[in-house]
Amino acid sequence: MAERVGFIGLGAIGTPMAVHIAETFPTHVWNRTGTKTTAFAAAHGATAAPSVADLVGAVDVVVTCLPTSKDVREVLEAGGAAWREGQLVVDCTSGDPGGTRANAAWLADRSVGFVDAPVSGGTSGAEKGTLTVMLGGEADHVERARTIVAPFAGKTVHVGPVGTGHALKAVNNALLAINVIAAGEGLAALVKLGVPGARAVEVINASSGRSNVTENLIPERVLSRAWPRTFSLALLDKDMGVALAVLEDAGVPSETYAAVKRMLEAARGRLDAAADHVEAMRVIEEDAGVEIR
Repeated sequence: MAERVGFIGLGAIGTPMAVHIAETFPTHVWNRTGTKTTAFAAAHGATAAPSVADLVGAVDVVVTCLPTSKDVREVLEAGGAAWREGQLVVDCTSGDPGGTRANAAWLADRSVGFVDAPVSGGTSGAEKGTLTVMLGGEADHVERARTIVAPFAGKTVHVGPVGTGHALKAVNNALLAINVIAAGEGLAALVKLGVPGARAVEVINASSGRSNVTENLIPERVLSRAWPRTFSLALLDKDMGVALAVLEDAGVPSETYAAVKRMLEAARGRLDAAADHVEAMRVIEEDAGVEIR
């Protein structure tokens, strides 16, 4: 019999992930904005849960996709007495390892398993079902979680115990942030020196300095001046803070992570609250007095 799955968090990336889940498993959904819950259920054949407790009481596995580990804890507690032995929580939030371990312990007291399962690949990867999923947890829980995330995953990797999935995701996103800032500054200088932005990116992408930022984000968003909003600068800034804490907890000093964190905070202060992460390059352009094109 197929697992009954509850999905909590119908945001920009959570919604397409939930679509794949609903196509594969009997699915119940809940979102803090109730209209999203009912609209999703009507469109995708899922059941709209009136509360977190109702969702928890009706399913075997709960998938969460929320902004922070604190938000996850709030919905876990909202499940109350509905939690029961043998259930599993698969947390796709870009959470913090400390909060994740605390959430796992809270669930373990109720004989509920936990796997942190953050994803990478953005909304396009979620829509295509090609996300990379980093799984942290006990082996038996991870194997069960693999079947749940498979509908939206192109690659799943068991990276270690509870919390390590979220630690790896934070470091991954920190590298994204570093590449955004470093590429933006370097390209701004090259354009000011007379190198067309598109030509500079062409050369970099055929050379050792290439990255996802230069190969995809800059051509699609910066050179085109399209600036779509898919992953907020605020969330990247949050993830950068988590990554800094990961390094500090591991006793690894870093000037780079701290400097980029300060730059993200400054960029947020100069852009509107909904700014996309790549729009940090707008601030670089403004300071340099040039457009990267």
